[in-house]
Amino acid sequence: MPEILEVEAARKVLEARALDREIVKVHAPDTWFMKRGTTAPALRHALVGNAFTAARRRGKQIVLDTRDPDVRVGVHLGMSGRVLVDDEEAGDPLVYASNRRTPRWHRFGVHFADGGDFMLRDPRRLGAVELDPDESRLGPDAMTLSFAELDRALAQRTAPIKAVLMDQHRIAGLGNLLVDEVLWRAGIAPARTPSAIDTDERRVLHKSIRTALRTLDRRGGSHTGDMPRTLDRPCPRDSSPLQRAKIGGRTTYWCPAHQH
Repeated sequence: MPEILEVEAARKVLEARALDREIVKVHAPDTWFMKRGTTAPALRHALVGNAFTAARRRGKQIVLDTRDPDVRVGVHLGMSGRVLVDDEEAGDPLVYASNRRTPRWHRFGVHFADGGDFMLRDPRRLGAVELDPDESRLGPDAMTLSFAELDRALAQRTAPIKAVLMDQHRIAGLGNLLVDEVLWRAGIAPARTPSAIDTDERRVLHKSIRTALRTLDRRGGSHTGDMPRTLDRPCPRDSSPLQRAKIGGRTTYWCPAHQH
């Protein structure tokens, strides 16, 4: 499922293929997919005759700037969304969703004057498109996260560390797979509270976030981590049995032998 690495791959395809092309038609058949008051007529009014000029990202949110400084389009991939520009798909095939090329799953898109198009395919309809997204509701981006920003995000929170790291208002971009990988690398149990994690451990955690993002990006995505997501395999670090539970509402795997 798309996490920050998959969203960054989508952003790169949009940046390389979808900018400075005049938009002549908007494809917005799914009212459920349009959020925060956005409508198909509003999208057509804002985009027809316009063009995207930049593809930015904050966490899992893609923001498309346009020639009109008052018009921005926010795109969220949800759990099964993929970006297609002129039939080129962003990133590796999804592991936990269908990769079939089914036009009825095209929830939003635009047609360009040169005959090409950009489409967002989302089988599970958990993504979103909106005009003028509120970027301030997101925390600092995980890929550029400083230690000071991590420290502020954790503060004296009493929720489990896994839930805090996945809170997009505090740190933007980390999802279920990446957080399990990061905590496994840092040796921190997912149910611990941030208030019980000292400064040295927080520095290890910060390093683990940076290392995991670089390593998994190079390998091809959030699903390429070293931490197994099955009880059939032992911990790669110490060969101990793994445990599984629901933490912060998400299925979580960890090694009780070295994650404390």
